[in-house]
Amino acid sequence: MSLLEVNELKTYFKTAEGTVPSVNGVSFSVEAGETLAIVGESGCGKSVTSLSIMQLVSDPGEIVGGEVRFEGKDLLNLPKKEMRKYRGNEISMIFQEPMSSLNPVFTIGNQVGEVLRRHKGLSRGEAKQQAIEMLKRVGIPRAEQIANNFPHQLSGGMRQRVMIAIALACRPKLLIADEPTTALDVTIQAQILDLIGKLSEEENTGVILITHDLGVVAEMADRVVVMYAGEVVEEAPVYELFERPGHPYTIGLMGSLPKMSEQRDRLDSIPGAVPNLLDMPSGCPFHPRCPFAIEACKQTKPALEEQQPGHYVRCLRAGEVG
Repeated sequence: MSLLEVNELKTYFKTAEGTVPSVNGVSFSVEAGETLAIVGESGCGKSVTSLSIMQLVSDPGEIVGGEVRFEGKDLLNLPKKEMRKYRGNEISMIFQEPMSSLNPVFTIGNQVGEVLRRHKGLSRGEAKQQAIEMLKRVGIPRAEQIANNFPHQLSGGMRQRVMIAIALACRPKLLIADEPTTALDVTIQAQILDLIGKLSEEENTGVILITHDLGVVAEMADRVVVMYAGEVVEEAPVYELFERPGHPYTIGLMGSLPKMSEQRDRLDSIPGAVPNLLDMPSGCPFHPRCPFAIEACKQTKPALEEQQPGHYVRCLRAGEVG
């Protein structure tokens, strides 16, 4: 049994123009100690998938179908009070923007300690002491002083480390990292990724890494899920994906990467734009942008099928274009 199994997850948003299928039948699994990367353009449903797992989707969004099984238990069937026992304890999340996720009126030590008081029943003094130890563990210098500071007094990299300290305070079995290195300089990015990797290895924590940075994926991930327009279009072990991408969208993403061995005036790009989820094209959602599209692609929506062991592709021409 996998640590996490997501089966046919569907999360829709009701708008004045109609219902938006932001996540439309997404399935994947995560093993203990494994890092699964979810990649794709902005708006493809990566973050909404993670929020759905945590049951943090609010109006006008609604989870309308599927299963999210954590250690065999379907989280979507749990009452809110029961779910709160998992959230921040068994399953934690590093949110995309630490400045908007941290409370500006509470000290850093108070915010890290709150998780420990709520889930571990520690006293305020015990929680603060463990919070300081956690801040040290994520590489924050002068942790005793920083614990008394407020979020605005810290740099972006330090705030992100605080978010990681909060997420890992209760030693979760599953960590969801939503763009954990966004807006950080490359040195801090490397430190944050190294920290997540080490803590995952030490605690055998499963990690879902949500990103659009394929360099981060190559460094961190064991397996990769590629999303497009709310659906999984490819899933494969990381080396297999980089060596033999099977979906034209994945091929386009790979082609947009700069190569040290080549000198080029311009990088390749994928023509067109992500389709409006309220007005999806017939057949394959990617066919208007696909250089390999044939007439059948305009009529038939492909299923996600296994092309090689562990390598799944949603494309009618997967065996021809990879």
